[in-house]
Amino acid sequence: MSFDQRFDKVKELILALRQRQDQMITHAALDLQFAAKDTAHELNLTLERLETFIQLRESLVTRRPLGGPDSWVAVTLSYNGSAWLNLVITAAYMAGNKVLVKFSSKGARLMSLMEEIYRPIFGDDIRFYRARGQTFMEEAIKNPNVSGVVFFGFDGHVLPYQEAFRQSGKKLIFEGPGADPFIVFPDADLPLALSDLIAAKFAYSGQTCTAPKRIFIHKSIYQQFIKMVAEKVKGLIVGDPEDKSVEVTPLASDLAVARIQAALAEAVVKGAEILVGGKVEGNLVYPAVIQDATDDMLGMKEEVFGPVLFTSSFSDREEVVARAKNHQYGLRASVYGGEDAALTAAALKGEDYCHPVPDYTFGKFGTVSLNEPRAQSWRGALVTKAVGGYGYSGWIWETVDRRFQIKQGPKLIHLETSTPA
Repeated sequence: MSFDQRFDKVKELILALRQRQDQMITHAALDLQFAAKDTAHELNLTLERLETFIQLRESLVTRRPLGGPDSWVAVTLSYNGSAWLNLVITAAYMAGNKVLVKFSSKGARLMSLMEEIYRPIFGDDIRFYRARGQTFMEEAIKNPNVSGVVFFGFDGHVLPYQEAFRQSGKKLIFEGPGADPFIVFPDADLPLALSDLIAAKFAYSGQTCTAPKRIFIHKSIYQQFIKMVAEKVKGLIVGDPEDKSVEVTPLASDLAVARIQAALAEAVVKGAEILVGGKVEGNLVYPAVIQDATDDMLGMKEEVFGPVLFTSSFSDREEVVARAKNHQYGLRASVYGGEDAALTAAALKGEDYCHPVPDYTFGKFGTVSLNEPRAQSWRGALVTKAVGGYGYSGWIWETVDRRFQIKQGPKLIHLETSTPA
């Protein structure tokens, strides 16, 4: 099938998703407790990005599927999203692969809806798989028709398979967690930084890998800025995910709730103060702001997957660069301010595209934005903009000329699941 024929299928998908958008919003609310306004916004962005696959025509017409004609790519998708998952599936498909898709078990109704939408358009070229994630991974490794695996999820679930991929010679493209630093210098545009922080952190009630997780604010403006943050957080609307005005909803993961409760309790014991929120009712975590967090606290060490902001002050550029780098995850960083901010951003930035590394590389970030909201820096992500990280935030395992290698940094799924013709 030619590129143009595949893109015609994607155009049919765009129309079908538009027609079923109300159902998608409802299923995301029922399955995952996602706020209706978040799913609606994400769906609109996804439909726009699906149309931009046409921009890849020149590069993809000269490439072939990863494993040759009729080969498959297995795709495992995380629960923290609803519409953007279509970009991952179609990226592998537009590269010429057949695609085997495994949704999170938390999104069972959403997966059934997607299968209803996809089947009439793509037939057997895109299939949906119902089984445990571990079974899916093991069968993908053993299946001679599967040339590669794309996995969105937790690094701890994937690292144990490194030797299996080395032995099989198959390719793994992994996208995982983030503990993204958000850094504010004294000369920053504070209203702009505040607006980005609130929008990026509380979308999907904090259940995104690129949400700011470690908030570093210069000590000279710490009290001023954290007061601004607290006032904004107090105004967030908490409640029913199907209510279009609601901004914070119950979390989809019991484990995420338990980790947040542990992080909040430990923070108080170690001397931090909960300025706003912190109450937990079932899986509903009320949006919270923590003051005077330290780097040894769980809220700063682990990925906090929920509507909780851990904030800390810093004295100078050298300090905040060292603290931002000292982490196992290196997905995305945001920096606001003037000259010191620009130097900080340069110190944190990795390479523009994924590249071979001798081992997992810590202290670099795949995306670094400088005075630019996430909505801008993430524009075109997964289609025309390469995304991905360093450390345990993301990597590629592949065998090239019989030699196993690791690559890290931003990547494009359609390029990594295809080869030059």
